[in-house]
Amino acid sequence: MDNPENIRNIAIAAHVDHGKTTLTDNLLAGAGMISDDTAGQQLAMDTEEDEQERGITIDAANVSMTHEYEDTNHLINLIDTPGHVDFGGDVTRAMRAVDGALVVVDAVEGAMPQTETVLRQALREGVKPTLFINKVDRLISELQEGPQEMQQRLTGVIHDVNELIRGMTEEMDDIDEDWTVSVEDGTVGFGSALYKWGVSMPSMQRTGMDFGEIIDLEQADKRQELHERTPLSDVVLDMVCEHFPNPIDAQPRRIPRIWRGDPESEIADTMRLVDEDGEVVMMVTDIGIDPHAGEIAAGRVFSGTLEKGQDLYVSGTAGTNRVQSVGIYMGGEREEVEEVPAGNIAAVTGLKDAIAGSTVSSVEMTPFESIEHISEPVITKSVEAQSMDDLPKLIETLQQVAKEDPTIQIEINEDTGEHLISGQGELHLEVITQRIERNQGIPVNTGEPIVVYREAPQEASREVEGRSPNNHNRFYITVEPLEQDIVDSIKLGDISMDMPELERREELMEQGMDKDTAQNVEHIHGTNVFIDDTKGIQHLNETMELVIEGLEEALNDGPLAAEPVEGSLIRLHDARLHEDAIHRGPAQVIPAVRQAVHNALIDAEIKLLEPIQEVRIDVPNEHMGAASGEIQGRRGRVDDMYQEGDLMVVEGIAPVDEMIGFSSDIRSATEGRASWNTENAGFRVLADNLQPDIINEIRERKGMKLELPQSIDYF
Repeated sequence: MDNPENIRNIAIAAHVDHGKTTLTDNLLAGAGMISDDTAGQQLAMDTEEDEQERGITIDAANVSMTHEYEDTNHLINLIDTPGHVDFGGDVTRAMRAVDGALVVVDAVEGAMPQTETVLRQALREGVKPTLFINKVDRLISELQEGPQEMQQRLTGVIHDVNELIRGMTEEMDDIDEDWTVSVEDGTVGFGSALYKWGVSMPSMQRTGMDFGEIIDLEQADKRQELHERTPLSDVVLDMVCEHFPNPIDAQPRRIPRIWRGDPESEIADTMRLVDEDGEVVMMVTDIGIDPHAGEIAAGRVFSGTLEKGQDLYVSGTAGTNRVQSVGIYMGGEREEVEEVPAGNIAAVTGLKDAIAGSTVSSVEMTPFESIEHISEPVITKSVEAQSMDDLPKLIETLQQVAKEDPTIQIEINEDTGEHLISGQGELHLEVITQRIERNQGIPVNTGEPIVVYREAPQEASREVEGRSPNNHNRFYITVEPLEQDIVDSIKLGDISMDMPELERREELMEQGMDKDTAQNVEHIHGTNVFIDDTKGIQHLNETMELVIEGLEEALNDGPLAAEPVEGSLIRLHDARLHEDAIHRGPAQVIPAVRQAVHNALIDAEIKLLEPIQEVRIDVPNEHMGAASGEIQGRRGRVDDMYQEGDLMVVEGIAPVDEMIGFSSDIRSATEGRASWNTENAGFRVLADNLQPDIINEIRERKGMKLELPQSIDYF
């Protein structure tokens, strides 16, 4: 741990069911941490009961192991991440802690949508990829392929993955080397995690194995011999030690990518040098709960040395937290150690204020960039405790859930006693509610899944006046749709109010905003931008805070159905304010701004947007019609159908609202022969004929008046 040159921090990432957790078992067995016989069936990293039951990884799990490479012992800190799209947040957070990503791809299925997503998550964080092609045994035993066909298929997979890497690294100035993977360099491995054998170019040269011999042994069922002659763990761990950067190589490149502090400062130097004697800097990427020790914050130590009893600052909170214990993860177990120096992944107790994404340090400093999650919550459920006595405990548990998993949003409504959980998909919410019942013992009733809509203006509005209740203050506002490029940049975190003003202005102009507008950006709320176009209005400066408060209120609850507004550009053209501060307080300014924004939005033809998903179904030929019918019957559209191996692939998009219950319908329509996956694909305008009904439905559910606001009367 004290020698950063010999440390490798890596994550294993892949599409769902491509064999990450089985592969991790092999590596643990190779490092002598679990028995060789049970590796592959034990799924040591799926420590939760529901993970074992469902056969999928839900939480990212950390483990540290050692491996001898070229006579030197290396410490490998590994994170096994989930592949299911609903848990993509865990992957993004894991990438912040590591320097290398081992991308696993199924030899039969090839690169899939989630493979692309995890690669993008890795590269956005400046994490270097290598490739392991798993399930090669299926090519030999199931598809009966000879050496020639196998080579073609494997070359195809490598080519697809490289296209993705090339496309994503083109725009990255800080990556000067070529990050594509190749067999010759040894950055690609092949094998079977289930049967525990693997090969790569360097290992073939070392052991003299070639594909012809592998095919013979595999066909003769001599898999044990194959495993003994070329064990998977050696091949993969050698590749990790040789091709992944150690913290000393990686941190100088990664720090500018994830931290926007002063590059000349002393703390920037200690992070770049991985200096264990510098100030402590740790980025928390995961919060877990230990029944005995309480909350455990896991994360990457970028500088300094963590020790018990230190008082550390947590970004965004006042005062300090005292470290109770430090340790490292060994799968489900946490081993306590005296200290954890820079360059390692540590598990710390006592940081009660930390959440996933916090910066923890021994001096106050600019925090790391927030971890940007690629998708936003699209589905909501209400949760109520069956017995009123459990209510305080339920509220506490929900707040804890939001702390552990930032991709979940919790809304606690004190008036109705209803608590809403919003997440990435049906499975996501099902797992969370199950865990509340199982781990906390709180019986809960959950409502039907509700889809989260958005509201957005479709054209530019006229100038609208908002008056305060006492008629002494007036605001003149217009609204227009914001360009999609700018909306996307805000979602990715490339444009925010935390950036230096000059940088933000340049980025906005690059995305198509004119110079005058970009100079006057006063506030960004969600994906809405507020522009102050006024000149020299008395008292506006001291009133601006209230104006922004009114604006945020209006945008959180849009005029149609009180859903969040997105993608609007709001301009304040003029304001008339009362001389006397007492007549322009919160009770006057907030309603005036709220009314002006709502009326301007109505004039800008505001419409409801619904979340949509990309759907991909793999299905045998004879069930193709049924599969495409399932998409079309859900107000979806089929974009592409093509043959891949012996299966047909149907690709299309469909609204999330119609996809509820999709899994049981597609199973019965195709006699259980289809495999499918969905990916959130943002929002689109809801069809005009459906707008009134859905708006009324939502208003009724929220207990709002059913009459829509009258459009504006002009004076």
